[in-house]
Amino acid sequence: MNRISSFFVLLALVSASCKKNYDLLHSKSAWLKAYFAELENYQDIYGLAPWHEDFDQTYLTINSSKRSLKTFKALIADERFISSCTFENGKLIPVPGKIYFGAFPGFGGTEDTVTAERISAFENLVGKKIAWAYFSNNWLDSLVFPMQAVEEVLASGSTPFLRLLPRSEFEAFERDPIWDLRNLIDGAYDNSIMAWAQAAKTVPHPLLVEFGTEVNGSWFSWNGLYYGGGETATYGATDYPDGPEIFRDAYRHIIELCRQQGADNLTWFFHFDVHSTPEADWNQAILYYPGDDYIDWLGVSTYGPMERGEKYGDLKPEALILEAYEAFRQISLDKPYAILEFGVTEL
Repeated sequence: MNRISSFFVLLALVSASCKKNYDLLHSKSAWLKAYFAELENYQDIYGLAPWHEDFDQTYLTINSSKRSLKTFKALIADERFISSCTFENGKLIPVPGKIYFGAFPGFGGTEDTVTAERISAFENLVGKKIAWAYFSNNWLDSLVFPMQAVEEVLASGSTPFLRLLPRSEFEAFERDPIWDLRNLIDGAYDNSIMAWAQAAKTVPHPLLVEFGTEVNGSWFSWNGLYYGGGETATYGATDYPDGPEIFRDAYRHIIELCRQQGADNLTWFFHFDVHSTPEADWNQAILYYPGDDYIDWLGVSTYGPMERGEKYGDLKPEALILEAYEAFRQISLDKPYAILEFGVTEL
């Protein structure tokens, strides 16, 4: 072999090695492995739920590639991840040393096409049952308890996890044309909320519930940006930003009404995003928090890159989980924590 041939052979070997190292660092499979490995460092995170749905070509499904699916199945097979919920007095409780394996198992773009068949298909895909099935209770033009969806989840052997979302449409980054949190606080929707609670308490199984998913993200209409943001003069305390304060009081009002109706089978979650949008002092997750007297669990969304080419550095698993954990600890030291949504595109 002459020198020129040897050079090109060496170049090919170096190129293959570099590609292999790049793949190890920047593949979805590698990201998942790093995420699960980092999670081992946090013994008081008791829930984990992947978002199994593609939207806008995000490739978030766990089977977005054969390699990614194989990796996810191997990771979730660990006995730390448990497939049934434990309750005390109607409330979900953490299991020391274990992590509940929940999921949004592909309920469509509106997040509410709930069937036992879809849950079963997801469980067959991953080779493991889920502890809870996460879906949206969209208010649309009226708030109605989603009894059929709840019954489908129960028929699958899982626990229903309802996202109470005051939205009449699915446009991002704008105010909702129907639902106003200030009207909610003033009692305009009390009858609907009380009827919802009365239906919820008839379910012969505990339910997991959250209101206003990812509240510190302005892609949702209940974010404080649409209620005065950091202004302090139009609502409530003059030393508290109006946007977060209005959400906080709206959430408190819902929980109080449900308690008054005797809906004691509800575990209430407070769900924020690991990154606030906009990045402003008034938009910190803690400012939206209804308080320990109202909330049972804290939950967070921690997504890696959702589009190819998106900046990778700030979305590494170790950075995401650390930032989420620090926010958990800032909000409450006394509540159990869960990662309610996570996912990553095919890097």
